[in-house]
Amino acid sequence: MDPKHITTSVALVLSAVITPPALAQEAHSTSRSCTRVLESQVCTWVVMEGGAAVELGATFPMAIVEAVPSDAEMVWPPEQLAAIELPVEARTSLGIDHLGLNWEAHGHPPGPFLTPHFDFHFYNVSQSEIRAIDCSDETKPSKLPARHVLPDIDVPGLGILVGLCVPRMGMHAMVEEELETTDPFGASLVVGYYGGDVIYFEPMISRELLLEKSDFALSVPAIENLPLGVHYPSEFRAEYDAVAKQYRMIFTGFHPK
Repeated sequence: MDPKHITTSVALVLSAVITPPALAQEAHSTSRSCTRVLESQVCTWVVMEGGAAVELGATFPMAIVEAVPSDAEMVWPPEQLAAIELPVEARTSLGIDHLGLNWEAHGHPPGPFLTPHFDFHFYNVSQSEIRAIDCSDETKPSKLPARHVLPDIDVPGLGILVGLCVPRMGMHAMVEEELETTDPFGASLVVGYYGGDVIYFEPMISRELLLEKSDFALSVPAIENLPLGVHYPSEFRAEYDAVAKQYRMIFTGFHPK
């Protein structure tokens, strides 16, 4: 056989073996953004495949769960522990802007949620827009996710919170059955609105559940009338990493593709 032909054949074989993994590596990438919170690092990330976001998440160290003050003074409106930027790919591909992290040392009304817990607000509006929310706009959306309600709650000393609106957060659409139970909650998926528009999705998770250091999942409702360019997930799970001593909060199934 002509040596030149042999060389060409070997090159073609090597190209067939080497090129696909190289292309796959280019098509699959992860970007991160981290912020220091209570002497630990909270990081957000987005996984891209073929130019589309397939996974959004955050790492949440157990050190924060253990360090938060249980006797923290209740203030109104609640103060954030931190606002963590999302990678630029999350903003451009999903329209999700940042993660707002809150620690509710005493919980909050209504009854089932009067237990210490964390709020993980994934906002699709900017931090400046969130800071401007004063609950003066009492417009509710024309349609809510299945099984969710926007209750008007009478809070002693504060009056009626229309749509359970909290300044610098927005309204809270909650699962109706969870509002009616007398048992303290473990975790819930809240959908937030303001001015009639959806502005966040929020895993609200009790400190007690996080201290169990175990995996869990929450049902994510289908949400209609999302703003143009905003894509919400359809699945959520939390995985505990015993080696790194942290939770990985993972959102997948973004629609539309």
